[in-house]
Amino acid sequence: MPYKKHSLIDDFEISTKVLGLGINGKVVECISRTTRKKYALKILLDSPKSRREVSLHLKAKHCPQIVEVSDVYENSYGGEKCLLIVMEKMEGGELFQRIQEKTEGGLASFTEREAAEIMNEICSAVYFLHKRNIAHRDLKPENLLYTTKGKHSILKLTDFGFAKETVNEGLSLQTPCYTPYYVAPEVLGSSAYDKSCDIWSLGVIMYILLCGFPPFYSNTGLAISPGMKKRIRTGQYEFPDPEWKNISLSAKDLIRGMLNVNAESRLTIEQVMGNEWICKFSNVPQTPLFTGKLLREGEENWTEVQEEMTRSLATMRVDYERINIKSLDFSNNSLLDKRRNKKAK
Repeated sequence: MPYKKHSLIDDFEISTKVLGLGINGKVVECISRTTRKKYALKILLDSPKSRREVSLHLKAKHCPQIVEVSDVYENSYGGEKCLLIVMEKMEGGELFQRIQEKTEGGLASFTEREAAEIMNEICSAVYFLHKRNIAHRDLKPENLLYTTKGKHSILKLTDFGFAKETVNEGLSLQTPCYTPYYVAPEVLGSSAYDKSCDIWSLGVIMYILLCGFPPFYSNTGLAISPGMKKRIRTGQYEFPDPEWKNISLSAKDLIRGMLNVNAESRLTIEQVMGNEWICKFSNVPQTPLFTGKLLREGEENWTEVQEEMTRSLATMRVDYERINIKSLDFSNNSLLDKRRNKKAK
């Protein structure tokens, strides 16, 4: 796709409505002057890193599970040379938000079968990328957004700010890009790693989908603590009752295969897609899950944690000493308190 040189304002009205904050830039709403259709506009300072993000996102433009890029403009914005990415606007909200809305008031439950269908959609996006030797490196629920097509809701992956091409299927990734909850153990070290880091993140997402809390978390106010790093590196997590009591063994086995600390033994995306829990999701039992309830109970805490993750991400490409992270010890943290109490018993 050739970048457009004329002013984006000739074609779009830029709204003051902020839709989100990506790794490298903010996302605002814009409206086509001819069709009045609303789009999402991502504003990036022009740099090799930004051009890589745009290039890799464009390589995935034909995947139905990845947010579509409509146009890219080279403009000056706020006195800086920028790349302006016009994307489809995802009206349906984030993944966790949708689950909370569905289960609000206890009128409906979120089931294991629905979790399997969601994982099928997410894995389809990752499969498309991995077949093209692209590692996303920032798979997390905040980057999974819904749109509506007719009567159907479609889940799509966005934000290629950390994405990178792998070289000859080898170990070619070295930059420590991650969101702490979803980081693979090999990314925490100084050695090179490959796109299997995405499979670990998929395992973490699947775990949270099935119970409402993460398998690895910090017991301190840090975004990622030494203890959390140790548990990630050694694969120390549990399937505690009552949240996991009725969940199928096949789901737990699939998570174990994705959360294998040995990257070489970890499942590939082809193996994940071929797993019956994923590819035959309509046969997965409709077991009611605790997910919606726990996400709602921890909504305030989850927002705080997301903010901490954002601040932590900001330090990864600047100065680690410049960011002060708010301590969770001074906030009401019901989900982590529950896990801590269980550990203490």
